[in-house]
Amino acid sequence: MHKNLLVVFVKNIILGKVKTRLAKTIGDVGAFHIYHELVALTEEASKKVNADRHIYFSDVVIPSKWQSDEKFVQEGVDLGERMKRSFLNGFEAGYENIIIIGSDLPNISKEIIEQGFDQLKDNDIVFGPADDGGYYLMGMSQMTHSIFEDKPWSQSTLFDVTLQELREQKKSVALLEHLNDIDTFEDLIASDFYKTNKRAQEIVEHLTPEINK
Repeated sequence: MHKNLLVVFVKNIILGKVKTRLAKTIGDVGAFHIYHELVALTEEASKKVNADRHIYFSDVVIPSKWQSDEKFVQEGVDLGERMKRSFLNGFEAGYENIIIIGSDLPNISKEIIEQGFDQLKDNDIVFGPADDGGYYLMGMSQMTHSIFEDKPWSQSTLFDVTLQELREQKKSVALLEHLNDIDTFEDLIASDFYKTNKRAQEIVEHLTPEINK
């Protein structure tokens, strides 16, 4: 057992249930395939990290994903409660440092995640801020319940509100580089993920021919 635990939150890849904002431009089928590519990228990067992994699926465990790691189904009425339970489970199991990431960040890497664990050697909490006002990574070296409670989930003020509260509590907080996830068509085509992923380009070109004229 490692002292570090990486938690990955994954939405089950269900047609019409993933990347709904992106689907407004490229359709449900396109969003389905793009998210499939992003999950594969996340799995590849996370497996390289020197830590134990707990994979939390939104609806049902998929045995073919992260085959060597422990897998669970998320529980809770909102994102905050679901994340909180995953951290509580990890600390109760004896882990000293826990980091959580999602599965839709095209630039996630082993190096970024390991930087997060390094920061937890000297800090209570670490964040990877996202350009949309949220965060793509969050980690703790001790349980801080307030992070998950009464927060503006999925709103542009989430990170600022959370950071201000933690500073008022005198918590030591480290920040990683800002990154952008893929929520919209504009996010997608501006990303290095899209520019270097032929499969993603084929999906968009096939499903949105009028955009590519």
